[in-house]
Amino acid sequence: METKSPFDQFDELRIDGASKSFLAEAAKWTTFLAILGFIGIGFMVLAGLFMLTLGASFSSYSSMMPMGGGILFSLVYFAIAAFYFFPISYLYRFGSNMKSALRSNNQTELTKAFEYLKSHYKFIGILTIVVFGLYILMIFGTMIAAVSMH
Repeated sequence: METKSPFDQFDELRIDGASKSFLAEAAKWTTFLAILGFIGIGFMVLAGLFMLTLGASFSSYSSMMPMGGGILFSLVYFAIAAFYFFPISYLYRFGSNMKSALRSNNQTELTKAFEYLKSHYKFIGILTIVVFGLYILMIFGTMIAAVSMH
């Protein structure tokens, strides 16, 4: 015998006036945060270009930065900027689709907006797992290095 989830009783969820208001405000804030994110990505690209041009000139004068150090740092900046583009893009698409869906009462756009929100949080969740994994590896690596030095 199959048991039904309590959520199966809702064939169609309704979005009432208060929910629309909350979603509209959330869409405005996510669009704002996404635009700030795009600006931040732009600064990362500029920093990468700065490191590419200035780092190359410093590498010949300083022993701290070997030849090509500016290229290495600029590639790191470019990689981080490209990496952050995806969650910021999902966030922006959520905000714009949600605003459009609420304006036109379009169920397809509403569904697409929630799909982008899901993709954003999925990306952030996987990123969080990866970062925690790296932290754990760094802690163990530091402990092993400390033990091996004694």
